[in-house]
Amino acid sequence: MSNYQTLELETHRDVAVIWMNRPDVRNAFNETMIAELSAAFRSLDADDEVKAVVLAGRGKSFCAGADLNWMKKMSGYSAEQNYEDALGLASMLHTLYSMTKPTIARVHGHAFAGGMGLVSACDMAVAAFEAEFCLSEVKIGLIPATIGPYVVAAMGSRACRRYMVTGERFAASEAYRVGLVHEIAPLDKIDEKIDELLIHLVVGGSAAHAKTKSLIDLIARSTLGQTLMEETAQRIAQVRASEEGKEGIRSFLDKRKPNWVPGD
Repeated sequence: MSNYQTLELETHRDVAVIWMNRPDVRNAFNETMIAELSAAFRSLDADDEVKAVVLAGRGKSFCAGADLNWMKKMSGYSAEQNYEDALGLASMLHTLYSMTKPTIARVHGHAFAGGMGLVSACDMAVAAFEAEFCLSEVKIGLIPATIGPYVVAAMGSRACRRYMVTGERFAASEAYRVGLVHEIAPLDKIDEKIDELLIHLVVGGSAAHAKTKSLIDLIARSTLGQTLMEETAQRIAQVRASEEGKEGIRSFLDKRKPNWVPGD
């Protein structure tokens, strides 16, 4: 899928930027946008020319959650139809979370409900000082279910017990304090902060990025013991014997850049 109705894709050398492009509804998503985000994530993850992906929103907000017309349609769905619909959102978030490429959320304006799911499913997040966050589902009798695994992993269960249950808005400074975002800056400086991260990301090995993300997931769900020790030893042994690993070690010993880093 290359012609998107709800997205714009830009590529700057080896960095891809996905712009959610529904500014009239603060980039709230419907079934079309969910499907297109899934397709874009899969396409960019398979593109060997792309080293990192930035997710951003056009207009005044990052993403305000679910589109009102989509919500109205869902209210008339059967339980089975609602399940299939929710599974589409869950699948999209999992596709984003599972990307082998490093991902960065560029957050400004509102990041509400499902928008917070997108922020949490990215590897890193940079927010403007004026950004606002909200897990508002309980205020309309719903729960933050499909976004829950990513938000709890990003913020921790203790912070979620407050913000998922109260549904209150909180500022970028609080999002930074609880670990939802990694950097905060004035709106006109957030791209500089993102570029600072990208400088590091584009010189890393693509296979190493993918295997490191997989390693983090393994460690997070494992107990420290013999099994984990053996698995981590096996993984580093395989990486050392890989072409990328060998080139990385050779370049370090030769005091030169590895061959995946562009020349000046």
